Amino acid sequence: MSLDQERTTEDMIGRADVNDIEAILAITNTDRDAVISVVEDNSDAIFTWDYKKGARPSLEKLYEKAKHSMWDGEKDLPWETEVDQEQVVLANADMNGGLLEFDPAGTPFAKWTDKEWIQVGIESQNWTLSQFMHGEQGALICTAKIVETVPWIDAKYYAATQVMDEARHVEVFAKYLDTKLSGHYPVNAHLKMLLDDIVNDSRWDMTYLGMQIMVEGLALAAFGFIHQLTTEPLLKKLLRYVMSDEARHVAFGVLSLQEFYEGLSDAEIFERQQFAFEAAVRMRDRFLQQEVWERMGVPVKDALELVMGTPTRQMFQMMLFSKVVPNCKKLGLLDRNDKWLRHRFEEIGVIQFEDWADTASELDGFALLESDIRST
Repeated sequence: MSLDQERTTEDMIGRADVNDIEAILAITNTDRDAVISVVEDNSDAIFTWDYKKGARPSLEKLYEKAKHSMWDGEKDLPWETEVDQEQVVLANADMNGGLLEFDPAGTPFAKWTDKEWIQVGIESQNWTLSQFMHGEQGALICTAKIVETVPWIDAKYYAATQVMDEARHVEVFAKYLDTKLSGHYPVNAHLKMLLDDIVNDSRWDMTYLGMQIMVEGLALAAFGFIHQLTTEPLLKKLLRYVMSDEARHVAFGVLSLQEFYEGLSDAEIFERQQFAFEAAVRMRDRFLQQEVWERMGVPVKDALELVMGTPTRQMFQMMLFSKVVPNCKKLGLLDRNDKWLRHRFEEIGVIQFEDWADTASELDGFALLESDIRST
């Protein structure tokens, strides 16, 4: 694609205004009851006959870290912990400023009592952990694809460890939902569209960009935010374990793509910039929790306009990008092609994170202590 073939915002995400709530809500999951979803995978499987380790020392080091950082989702988490969802909602609200952050007078919530708001909190728990679980399966599929398609043996070795990590993450989120919470939600339509696009693309580096940098980067930030806000000890520990893996996964993307992107033309980088922006908007849209408001039986657009204006939600929406923006900068994506991606991140109000630490630089801060990993 040449630079004069720039796709418009509407071409990329289906709407001209990234904040158009009606257009966001028009995208829905039309196959909610399906058990199987088939996505065409256009990639080639690449064998390499060069088995020498260490050609890329940073990836070899990451591989060694991964081998020594495995934890067991069954044995290393305190599953005996009792979880009372209603009490968790109340405790979280008490720690974080209350159940309600806006005046409900004159809104569809005017007659709601604490009972309804507690139920929103319970549904939000169910929804959030469901989407984490679905996203982790997306990571499982995409990392298996990276094993197939990346041409370097050091990257294949590391990606294979991530496949195991992602299987473990799907396992623990599913068990938490099944044994501690009170219901699953189907995959959010915006998340599913992005996962489908990542799987469908034939280029191995786009799998890296879409999953390792964008999906995993936003997930790492979301896990950290919820880890801070929750009072539930089992979930807190589960998220801490998952975050230790996710930081390696994002660093894997940064370390791999940094080398590769240095050799790409402006036109090739432009494609990656546009894909990164599209992914960023879709990931932001997935966290609106429209399915929760549908289940609660209130006008979804009205609910979102009220909730999105609250300080906690605004902070959460911005903090989602605290890992993505510095990692994109590290990859040289912000300022190539007349700073195209920088301008897009300015438009959605997240460029302020550009000078935060990239994940490859802060990796050691996420590592588990040896004493934490009892089963290895």
